[in-house]
Amino acid sequence: MVARAARATDLVDLDGAVADCFACQRLVAWREEVARTRRAAFRDQTYWGRPVPGFGVADARIGILGLAPAAHGGNRTGRIFTGDRSGDVLFAALHRAGLANQPTSVAADDGLALRDTRIFAAVRCAPPDNKPTPAERDTCAPWLRREVALIRPTLRIVVALGAFAWAAWWPTLREVYGVRPPSPRPAFGHGAHWSGTAAPALLGCYHVSQQNTFTGRLTPGMLDDVFARAKQLAGVD
Repeated sequence: MVARAARATDLVDLDGAVADCFACQRLVAWREEVARTRRAAFRDQTYWGRPVPGFGVADARIGILGLAPAAHGGNRTGRIFTGDRSGDVLFAALHRAGLANQPTSVAADDGLALRDTRIFAAVRCAPPDNKPTPAERDTCAPWLRREVALIRPTLRIVVALGAFAWAAWWPTLREVYGVRPPSPRPAFGHGAHWSGTAAPALLGCYHVSQQNTFTGRLTPGMLDDVFARAKQLAGVD
């Protein structure tokens, strides 16, 4: 898989290789089981049931790094943060920020387009209980690193959605940019900010999970503040 990731010459090539990955036995079994059994509300739909590539423009100045696809969201629709309530919250915020052309993300062919932004996940397959293991994160890391390398010329900031994504960024920083992560590493928190001289800045944001949004731990205003800050740091009007 490392070699396949390294051979990807552009994002289209990379996305195709990601979607054909079978590296993690537990994740392959789970994503395919979910696609077979389906949720009752989607029983008439054909699930994607494969790894989910990144989504967005090739000249992104803002990267959004998530955890993993949702079992009945990205794993169903084939597009990250699409078809679930987390995506509803995220894309509504991106639309308010002027980074998405519409506030909803319901299907891969719904016309959604991003501006100056690309979204990708630390783990590309839906994990059981939304909890990938550290070993699965590390196995999947070559896809993330190659994606970041391909958008490196323009990438200025990465917004990490949650502590898992925050932790996944530091090895990418070292492997793609040759920058040694700070020691001790900065703690994750909403609004946490790290910047270096030879790599994109990193901005922390609570994950757009229902657990956070339904309880008020993450509000629309908090998301608006994060993306306003990301645009400022990335030089996006």
